[in-house]
Amino acid sequence: MDKSIIQLVDELPADNITVKVLKALDYVAPGQWNNLVGFDNTIRAITAESDPNVIQKIRDRAVTLYQDPQQGYQSAIKLYQILDKADTAMATAALANKVGEKIGFLSFLSNITPKADVTQSIDLVLKIAVEIIAFCKLNGIPQPNPQEFASSLANNYQDASLMRMAALVCIDGILPLGPDFLSKIQGIISGADVGAIAQNPVFSAVNNFIPGNSPSDKLGFIGQGFNSVQGWMNNLVSKTGITPQSISQSLGSFIQIADDNLDFVAAFLDQTTNYYEHTGIQTVARSLILRSHALVKEEIQQQPQKSVRDVSSSDSNQYAVSNTVEAWDNDDEDWYQGTIEKIQNDQFFIHYVGYGSSYDEWVGEDDIRIHALSSSDDNGFTVGQKVKCWDGDQEAWYSATIENVQGQQYFVHYVGYDSSYDEWVDLEEIR
Repeated sequence: MDKSIIQLVDELPADNITVKVLKALDYVAPGQWNNLVGFDNTIRAITAESDPNVIQKIRDRAVTLYQDPQQGYQSAIKLYQILDKADTAMATAALANKVGEKIGFLSFLSNITPKADVTQSIDLVLKIAVEIIAFCKLNGIPQPNPQEFASSLANNYQDASLMRMAALVCIDGILPLGPDFLSKIQGIISGADVGAIAQNPVFSAVNNFIPGNSPSDKLGFIGQGFNSVQGWMNNLVSKTGITPQSISQSLGSFIQIADDNLDFVAAFLDQTTNYYEHTGIQTVARSLILRSHALVKEEIQQQPQKSVRDVSSSDSNQYAVSNTVEAWDNDDEDWYQGTIEKIQNDQFFIHYVGYGSSYDEWVGEDDIRIHALSSSDDNGFTVGQKVKCWDGDQEAWYSATIENVQGQQYFVHYVGYDSSYDEWVDLEEIR
């Protein structure tokens, strides 16, 4: 099972070489990028919400939107991830080429690896193409549109999105190719052999996402994408005065750099950083959170507010004060019987049967269930029952409901995920 958007944001590093590089490039887009990590923290920073119940609603809505295959959020993340993984492999080849050029007895490397300028040029234009496609997916634009993207880049890009494009200019353009990187790229791309580009590993990795029915068509789209943003990149360089030396100086606080080794540095950064994926996850998270926040606020305004008394006394409420329930303990990986003492919005204060009041705690609805009075098998499970299922890949428990039972296997639907994730699980994987 792919990671949820919450896992992706929660796992973003607060400090590593990628973060250091992006912070070093702050002078190119001053104050635009803040390394937001942790999903709830990101919600608070973006929405200025502090109510835990509202934050939870935004969180839940974001999970639902992210899992919706009709939305473009997962596809955008996949694009950023695929590109960075392929980019790392190409950077290794480029680094080998530079070693071959600079060190005589290793010159054979330069004969069997791609030329760095060609590799870097293809890498940059493919990143632009992917950015256009991801932008259109996030904004519900059916067909990738370079001109619409270029307009948004010039007028609306900010935060992690703007930093990603600024880093692209610095790390993938100026640093390896020099101040005249735009004309170099234009010359390489315009004279590029379609077959050679089609065999490029980065192109192969994102080929299925690029519009066109043939390699020639796809190369045409890539060229259109590059042409659409040349003006913006040129303006950024002119406005900020970026040079290979200024980038080198800014990066020098954590990497020892000599001016005659900037090509090495560029390949090294491509190999060791994943700034595209890192900022891409932050961009998708911001888009999801802003949309979820708007939807949650709209729901709150439309729905009459209920008091705790109203909620607890409602006959239609599945969980009510004094009800006996089972609550999930993630540490023990098991359900414990308890009674609901209080209810506040989507939170339930549980007193565990047989335990002192020091164990009483608030739990979310996702972690409580009605005890099954009857079961369809000897293991105590029944169709319609809420359970927890173990995902060995993610090493985490996921909430699910049992849809069908056959012997020692259970067909489950994961709460908050679409039906494409429904699956059969074994008895050992279910609680």
